[in-house]
Amino acid sequence: MSEATRAKLLEGALRTLTEQGIAKTSARSIAATAGVNQALVFYHFGSVDELLSAACRQGAERRVARYRDRLAEVSSLAELLALGREMHEAERAEGYVAVLGQLLAGAQTHPRIAPATAAGLDLWIAEIEKVLRRVLGGTPFGEFADPAGLARAVAASFVGIELYEGVDGAGATAALDALEQLGFLVGALEELGPVGQRAVRLHLRRSSRR
Repeated sequence: MSEATRAKLLEGALRTLTEQGIAKTSARSIAATAGVNQALVFYHFGSVDELLSAACRQGAERRVARYRDRLAEVSSLAELLALGREMHEAERAEGYVAVLGQLLAGAQTHPRIAPATAAGLDLWIAEIEKVLRRVLGGTPFGEFADPAGLARAVAASFVGIELYEGVDGAGATAALDALEQLGFLVGALEELGPVGQRAVRLHLRRSSRR
């Protein structure tokens, strides 16, 4: 029963964030959503912030696990960006984008939530970094790219687009289109052949010395 109650509270916390927002997320509202006594929030987690942190970690682990196999099959930057767009649409439809937005907002005023939110994002970043190391390793960019930094930039871009979408849907769509175009551009450079790729590497080396 104890584990079942914890599970209800974790799911209730995510649902409350999605449906009511961080400002109205409290022990009372979470307990009402979960269908349990309010006192159980403190019995199992000690505080609302700790419950939200645990829910954030569990939610991120589930979402990442859902896409891990597909990410492992990605063979180009264009494929990664296309999959990212598909994931964005699915996550938005299921409410996870709203949860992420509320957690990011809450982290500004609830310091205990910030580490868990960052840890959840780090799970995504780790998977993206694996893909970037694999797909850029044999290209002219592999020698110069920083996969760890790029993974954070990609994750930050998608987080920003998810938040931006709430105020400018057309602008968010244009941003996603631009990222996909970048992937196609990198793909075109990869198809230049050995001579063309050597020329690109030479140009990049010269530019990096300036």
